[in-house]
Amino acid sequence: MFGNLDHLHPEYEVYDWNRKLQFLDFAFMPPFGRFGIECDGFQSHVKDMDRERFSYALNRDTFLTGMGWKMIHFSFDDVQNRPEVCRMLLQLVISPYLLRNKTVSSISPVERDVLRLAWSMGKPLRPKDVVDCYQVNFRTARKWLQVLVEKGLLRSIVQGKYTCYYEVRENISEQLL
Repeated sequence: MFGNLDHLHPEYEVYDWNRKLQFLDFAFMPPFGRFGIECDGFQSHVKDMDRERFSYALNRDTFLTGMGWKMIHFSFDDVQNRPEVCRMLLQLVISPYLLRNKTVSSISPVERDVLRLAWSMGKPLRPKDVVDCYQVNFRTARKWLQVLVEKGLLRSIVQGKYTCYYEVRENISEQLL
């Protein structure tokens, strides 16, 4: 999903409010945040849990949230049988933080909207598509697209001597959803 596993740490040690050592199944710690990812099995996390353990689990998550962690939980069944659901939910939770990433945060709201348009079309974008969608003139649309190319967010597609189409770069597309 992120192209590499550089910022993913399995069995990451954290301390609770009593200074008791706990482990997160995974810690995802890129420059833009700290995410605790838990894979909870029904048997060990629900069925065999008494009231005290249930209460402790909730308090642990609340404590970690208060300490700056964004906690994300998946059921073991979903990880094993429905990984596409887990991927979609992970993207949903982490995407707003990716948009604040230094590379992407330097874009204007209009540029972000143009990127979303390009991504949602599912095919290369033409300046005319921007003209039609935003009711701007052709020069303005082309300027917006060229700025996004300069920022490395779009790639121009040249036919003959002229750039006719623009497409979202592969390494940026998932950050914009």
